[in-house]
Amino acid sequence: MSTFHIWTLGCQMNQADSLKLAAGLEQLGYHAVEDDLEADLVVINTCSVRQHAEDRAYSRMGMLKKRRSQGGEFKLAVMGCMVGPKTDELRKRFPYVDVWARPQEFDGILQVAGDYRDVSEGELGTLLGAEGDPRTFQMAQGTYGLPKGPTAYVPVIHGCDKFCTYCIVPLRRGREDSRAAADILDEVRFLADHGVREVTLLGQTVEAYGHDLEADANGGRPDLATLFEGIDRIDGITRVRFLTSYPKDMTDRIIDAVADQPKVCEHFNIPVQSGSESMLARMRRGYTVAMFEERVARIRSRMPDAAIVTDVIVGCPGETEEEFADTVALLERTEFDIIHVAAYSPRPGTYAARNMPDDVPAEVKKARLQVIEAIHAASSERINQRVLGREVEVLIEQSESGRSTGRTRQGQLVHFDAMGPVGGRLGTLVDVEISAVTPWSLQGRLAGSHSLSVL
Repeated sequence: MSTFHIWTLGCQMNQADSLKLAAGLEQLGYHAVEDDLEADLVVINTCSVRQHAEDRAYSRMGMLKKRRSQGGEFKLAVMGCMVGPKTDELRKRFPYVDVWARPQEFDGILQVAGDYRDVSEGELGTLLGAEGDPRTFQMAQGTYGLPKGPTAYVPVIHGCDKFCTYCIVPLRRGREDSRAAADILDEVRFLADHGVREVTLLGQTVEAYGHDLEADANGGRPDLATLFEGIDRIDGITRVRFLTSYPKDMTDRIIDAVADQPKVCEHFNIPVQSGSESMLARMRRGYTVAMFEERVARIRSRMPDAAIVTDVIVGCPGETEEEFADTVALLERTEFDIIHVAAYSPRPGTYAARNMPDDVPAEVKKARLQVIEAIHAASSERINQRVLGREVEVLIEQSESGRSTGRTRQGQLVHFDAMGPVGGRLGTLVDVEISAVTPWSLQGRLAGSHSLSVL
C-alpha cells in the first residue's frame, strides 16, 4: 500500500484543507504515516502570513532535497498559501518539487498520487467519485479524512474581500466564497455520527458567511447565526466555536445568537491589529477603534463572562511611538483573554510590500512585541484567577494515564486528574474544580464522580 505524510503549517483552515486532501489520498488507496521518511508521497501545506512560516517550509523543502539527492524515492507536493497563481519562480528555485497546488486546488496532487497525469481535471472528479474528490468532498459520503478526536474544523467560507494592506490571504485564497448552508449542516451531522462533539466554523472573516449567497424569495440570506441555529438542533454536537471574526461584519444578530444558542461557546476571536486610528487607516482595516470597542462592549453586555481573543501586529510601516502607545492603551483597558502578537514582515505582492517601506528597525519590533507579550501574560493570569476554586465545564480532548486535558467554553486549556472511566473518556463534558492557574492554562481535579454529559 502506498503511504503519504502531510506536514501542515499555519491556520486552522490549512488543517481542514489537509484533512480533505487526506480523504482523497485514502480513497486512492494511500495510507497516512507519522514519519515522512516512510512516505511515498510527502505534502507540505504552507503558510505565507508570516515570514517565519515560509522559512520553516523552505527549511523542510531543503531537507527533502537532500534526501532526494541521496537516493530517496518519494513524490513531493507543495500546497497552500505560499503557492500563488504564478509558480515560475518557485519552480526554478525548487525544481525537485513534483507538483505545486494552490489552497483547495488538490487536483494536481491527486493526479500525481494516482498516476493520473494524463487525466483532465474535469475527468478526475468522475474517476475518483464524490467521496474521494476533495473539491466536492461531502463528508456524509464516506469515512475518509475523519478527525482523530472529539473536535473538528468545518470551513464555512473561503477567501477574503477585505484586502488589508499587509495581508496576503486574498491574493492566495481568493475572494469570499460561502458554502451552502445545507452542505455545512450535512457535514456537521456526519461528524456528530462519528464521535465529534465540538465543531469550529472557519472563515478568514467568518461573520461574512452568506453575504455572497443568493437571497431567498423574501430577500433574506443565511448568515452565521443561521448556522448556529441549525447546528443547535443536531444531536451529538455539544459545542460550537467560530473564527476568525471581523469587527465590521459582527452584527447584533450574530452576537445575540452566540448568547442565545446553548451550544455556541462564548468565545470570540476578534483581531484588532492596532489601537491607533491612523495605523488602522494605513492598514485599510475598515473600522475605527471606537467601532471595535463598541462591538466588545456589546458582547460583554450580553455575555459578561465571554472570552475575547485578539491579534496585534507591531512594527507595521511607519508605526510611531505614539501609535504603539495607543495600542498598549487599548490592550490595557480592554483586558483580552489572549493576545496573539506578531512583528510585521512584508509579504510579497501585498500593497504594503509594494508601496510602504519596512522602516521600523528589527530591534524596535522585538521590543514592542515583548511589551505586548507582557500585557498578555498579566491580563490572562488576572482573568484565569477568576475561576480559581470554582468548577468549570470542560470537554475532554486528550487523556492518558489518569491525566486529562480539555478546554472550557471560554477556550481556557485545563489539565486535570481524572481517574475512572468517565474522567478519561474523550468527548465527555465534565465538571473540573480549578486548584491552580497560570497565564497559559488551568490545573484542577475532577469534581465529584459525575459527568455533565456522556455521549
